[in-house]
Amino acid sequence: MLMQKNAIAQFFRTSAFNIKMLRKNVGIFTERGGTIGFLLSKDGILVIDSQFPDTAAHLIEEVKKLNTSPIKYLLNTHHHGDHSGGNIAFKGMVEHVVAHENSLANQKIAAEKQNKVDNQLYPDATFKEDWKLKWSDEKLMADYFGPGHTNGDAIYHFEEANISHLGDLMFNKRHPFVDRSAGANIANWIKVLDKVIAKRHKDTIYIFGHSAIPGEETGTVEDIKKFQDYLGKLLQFAEAEIKKGVSKEDFIKSTSIPGVTEWTGDGIQRPLTAAYEELTEKKTM
Repeated sequence: MLMQKNAIAQFFRTSAFNIKMLRKNVGIFTERGGTIGFLLSKDGILVIDSQFPDTAAHLIEEVKKLNTSPIKYLLNTHHHGDHSGGNIAFKGMVEHVVAHENSLANQKIAAEKQNKVDNQLYPDATFKEDWKLKWSDEKLMADYFGPGHTNGDAIYHFEEANISHLGDLMFNKRHPFVDRSAGANIANWIKVLDKVIAKRHKDTIYIFGHSAIPGEETGTVEDIKKFQDYLGKLLQFAEAEIKKGVSKEDFIKSTSIPGVTEWTGDGIQRPLTAAYEELTEKKTM
């Protein structure tokens, strides 16, 4: 009986997470929270984002099966707990934790509010606009193009593999969380994605922070353009309803955004609320 229980537990544990290699030793790990990216090399492993402590432990265990080199760098796309909460699992293991300077500030604020200061591994290396790292046969570039999902969203690009991790600047077919408390701005989010597209190539593989459909955590520039269209239609819808005199309370009761068909499901109230507040805030300034 005990053997049967152990077998069942092992089955659910291994089926709960997934590793997918993309190209040139860059892969992704999915389980619970934001998509984790990683680079395997003889000089050491680089990891982008950490989900939660328990899932980060699974990631660490699995990448060590693929590569015996130590994990040297942990990079955070932004501060949210489903992307940086697992940082603590890398304590005493990685040489550096990297993030945008605003991401570090936001992480500290969030930890203090949640009384979780003792359970953090904060970035020790931050940047303002960009950051570069030559690692083994790969060149890593980090960019910050201004506020979008938060005011500290970093984009990490593996130049040789031609793969970019966008973090939560990209929600694939899933209504996004717009963190206005951390400086999010929908209108500028669209411009940030324009800059991403302009700097990359047509065959770049993009890693998305979240996807409504399992297995679609990566995609192409066309997926990014679709999300930009979603954000644009969201603002257009909010502006039209505000002009009609619709209250925020009534507006966020909407169950769809005109012209949007692929982004469905729960969570629509989050972007609706953010769009309404962003546009009405502008008018009162």
